[in-house]
Amino acid sequence: PFDVTNAHGQFRIVAKIRGGGVVSQAGALRHGIARALQVADPALRRPLKRAGLLTRDAREKERKKYGLARARKAKQWTKR
Repeated sequence: PFDVTNAHGQFRIVAKIRGGGVVSQAGALRHGIARALQVADPALRRPLKRAGLLTRDAREKERKKYGLARARKAKQWTKR
């Protein structure tokens, strides 16, 4: 977000992120910084939106279904 808005060194960031993996945490931090920059200066919304930094990754874990080993993995089928 700082590269897109040319805001290097203008803000001090302290963040705690819990849950998910390393890549998901990095994405969450990037999204949070972009949203904070937008609140600080509404004129930055357009460049952040163009760079795709304000769009949340809405993917979530699919629930496990009964009768299956996992969400989609079925138990091994034997013909005989």
